[in-house]
Amino acid sequence: MQAGMHSPLGPISVTEVDGVITALHWHEGPEADSPLLVEAIGQLTAYFERRLTRFDLPLEYGSGFAEQVRRAMAAIPYGETRAYGDLAREIGAPAQAIGQACGANPIPVLIPCHRILAAKGLGGFSAKGGVESKVFLLKLEGAASLLI
Repeated sequence: MQAGMHSPLGPISVTEVDGVITALHWHEGPEADSPLLVEAIGQLTAYFERRLTRFDLPLEYGSGFAEQVRRAMAAIPYGETRAYGDLAREIGAPAQAIGQACGANPIPVLIPCHRILAAKGLGGFSAKGGVESKVFLLKLEGAASLLI
């Protein structure tokens, strides 16, 4: 099942499979038709309105290395950032592998890959608008001073 909303970054949709959020896409989706999707859209709306700083949803983290990286990203508090190298040291993997895992995150925003920065720059971001969307999210969270 899928549900969509309009966000400051444009249309987004969230996918639910067996009671777990499995994806966030950068396109329109239908109106929420399950309690979990209603809750997910409500939490995303509250996040974009600066009324929510921590998501409380069942998320599909994957397995193995991808799960390690996604859980490490999810542990980064609202308004804070880490470098790819920080996660690399924490997990014991090359920074490039961390960057690739961030780029493959199927649930951006909810699993906050936008909070991961390159050593000398912002790094990438999967949203329509790319790095500009990443900057928007960091500003929304009050982390913009970290970009200067």
